[in-house]
Amino acid sequence: MVVKKGRIRNNIRDLRVAAGFTQAQLGEKIGATRQTIIAIEQEKYAPSLELAFRIAHCFDVPFEAVFSYEM
Repeated sequence: MVVKKGRIRNNIRDLRVAAGFTQAQLGEKIGATRQTIIAIEQEKYAPSLELAFRIAHCFDVPFEAVFSYEM
């Protein structure tokens, strides 16, 4: 059986810009560094589940509005 590796996608940059936050401001609000926000936005880093929920909560949107998983 071959397991195809998926990819976590996100809409963080669009949500952040719409909210008027800089990467540093978003990081401050959720307890992460600006570098972490950059890596997540570029999909080079998948956040922990806790951090992912903090991001969704910060924008007051459902988790699914921020993250998706593609096969």
